Amino acid sequence: MTGVRPETLTDVARQTSSGPEIRPFHVSIPEAELADLRRRVKATKWPENETVNDATQGVQSATMKKLAQYWGTDYDWRKAEAKINAVPNFITNIDGLDIHFIHVKSKEKNALPMIITHGWPGSFIEQMKVIAPLTNPVAYGGKAEDAFDVVIPSLPGHGFSGKTTTPGWDVPRIARAWATLMNRLGYTKFVAQGGDWGNAVTEVMGLQTPPGLLGISTNMAATVPAEIVKAMAAGSPPPATLSPDERNAWDQLDFFYKKGLAYASEMGLRPQTLYALADSPVGLAAWMLDHDIRSYELIRRVFDGQSEGLTRDDILDNVTMYWLTNTAVSSARLYWEAAQKPGGGFFDGRGVQLPVIVTVFPDEIYAAPKTWAERAYPKMIYYNKFPKGGHFAAWEQPGYFVTGMRDGFRSLRSSAVAGRAD
Repeated sequence: MTGVRPETLTDVARQTSSGPEIRPFHVSIPEAELADLRRRVKATKWPENETVNDATQGVQSATMKKLAQYWGTDYDWRKAEAKINAVPNFITNIDGLDIHFIHVKSKEKNALPMIITHGWPGSFIEQMKVIAPLTNPVAYGGKAEDAFDVVIPSLPGHGFSGKTTTPGWDVPRIARAWATLMNRLGYTKFVAQGGDWGNAVTEVMGLQTPPGLLGISTNMAATVPAEIVKAMAAGSPPPATLSPDERNAWDQLDFFYKKGLAYASEMGLRPQTLYALADSPVGLAAWMLDHDIRSYELIRRVFDGQSEGLTRDDILDNVTMYWLTNTAVSSARLYWEAAQKPGGGFFDGRGVQLPVIVTVFPDEIYAAPKTWAERAYPKMIYYNKFPKGGHFAAWEQPGYFVTGMRDGFRSLRSSAVAGRAD
């Protein structure tokens, strides 16, 4: 496997091959790597504190010092490693690159196959809380007919997938690779779900319409109408005709485009410049925490001792996985790939014609109004705005996420009965 530091994993599937075989994968991080991480955290060279009392200058010093204190002393990666190894992990080579994925099949015979794609700074760890309730619904308040087979791949350059060595692994290529993966697993009918980059991949799958794709789900929908895009680009005030939900969406987008894109701009323009993220674990953590303001505020509350949908261990499981796989720079290249072929904003409607289910979480970067979703997706079959949750929906609010998947895809299940791999 090419997606990690050579000394980090002991796994028979490390070597890259060009065949279609699927190889079992097991995570085993040498203790020396973990000791080195703790040493680096404790040796952090800290800058002075910010000169303001809020996050307008970036991730606050107090939050980072609390994170580093816990990370360097009490955090236990082995618990995360055990959870990862408790589900079936695999590696397969697609289009010359090793792709890591989790594949959990339900015991229910008519389970609906679903491929779920993460984003940045997330990973497959985002979706691990929803695996059991999706695949074993009876044990989690559902019915047998609610069951899914779940496939969760790691994006190229992320997690335990291979790192790209040449340009070209953009969103359309990943979308094609995911269709190949589902076919390789024996699925002739399936659905796809995603948020963040996962939404981009999933919506492009919807545009490519590979054989067997019945419909898609998004928790970060691309639905902004063309006239809104034009008005925002021109610096115009919000139209007086906007509904409350539409005005909230306008305000969210206005804030994001003006103040929330620093990380994306750097990774889109100069990802290789981010050497410091591969050298300083605390630097990497701060970069990842500064993704969007509402996620950061939630994480700050967590390290202040408040109870939230995420825990300190949840947050550090993800950051530590990025560190141990040395994927800070390789994951950033997806932003660069997207910047090479500009074709509109991330949230602009794409014209997907397949059935679409939309789940909206209020603290997302952009909470898509139902009116805009209806225009963007002419075959939208489900829309639900949940009362709580943000950018990392499956991770933070797994119960609501699972409800959306069960209810949203219910009408497509009869079409998928014959498409499950045995």
